[in-house]
Amino acid sequence: MKAFYCDHFVLPLPPTHSFPMLKYRKLRERVIADGILDPGDLVEPRAVALDQLLLAHDAAYVADVIEGRLTSEQQRRIGFPWSAAMVERSRRSVGGTIAAARLALTDGAAVNLAGGTHHAFRDHGAGYCVFNDVAVAARVVQRDAVASGSTPPRIAVIDCDVHQGDGTAAIFQGDPSVFTVSLHGEKNFPFKKETSDLDIMLPDGARDDEYLGQLAAGVEEALRRQRPDLVFYLAGADPYEGDRLGRLKLTVEGLRARDRLVIERCEGIPIAACMGGGYCPDIDTIAEIHANTVRELSRAAAAVRS
Repeated sequence: MKAFYCDHFVLPLPPTHSFPMLKYRKLRERVIADGILDPGDLVEPRAVALDQLLLAHDAAYVADVIEGRLTSEQQRRIGFPWSAAMVERSRRSVGGTIAAARLALTDGAAVNLAGGTHHAFRDHGAGYCVFNDVAVAARVVQRDAVASGSTPPRIAVIDCDVHQGDGTAAIFQGDPSVFTVSLHGEKNFPFKKETSDLDIMLPDGARDDEYLGQLAAGVEEALRRQRPDLVFYLAGADPYEGDRLGRLKLTVEGLRARDRLVIERCEGIPIAACMGGGYCPDIDTIAEIHANTVRELSRAAAAVRS
């Protein structure tokens, strides 16, 4: 299975910044050290092209990001100071999800070791998200299909980040070709929620069993209602019990069971995974949780090939 990585495109942040950029390099090193993937399975993605970004984002917003015209308020809302390196990193992260989606449609599964930037709306960024990688990738693969004379794929987005995928929900509002599912903390950020096709809201302190039961029902409903040709899976590490921003109580093994559940229920459907959030003070634990997602997806892909 191929994995796309861009951790060497580093977003420069002040030493006191709360975003754990190091987790991406730790994740890449972990999947190799644990034998989950071979070094040859790792691929540097191309940066998303501007015409691809415009499939999901307003032209004025894209230009403001690319050309460094974001206001201080826009930068505050995103949570990152603008820099040319921020732009390149954001474009590579979106490019990784595009590449994973395209490859999933031919190989059955692929993963972006970054991405999950689901708080980016059509006309603004928020919550450490500049561009919405899944929204752009979904539009790209649909456009690819039209260009080749095929029917655009029906898509399901299964978002298991602890924070609602509000930007994704808003971008696809009223579009029956993309079904959005968000399993998130009811009282967590964002405090003004959007409306996904299916929102599953969990109370603070929810543990493994409650989470997995709700997830199983949600995935079954999404697959029944959408019958997707492609699934995007956002595998956030932030439902973990030790996460600073999560407010849920899932264990590492519970999160691995979550990954296994989603991947097994989507058997036979191409799946492109990306990582989403993770804010545990122990960055090695974040890397372990994300590596388990890659492990479960790789295991399922190998079983299909055999």
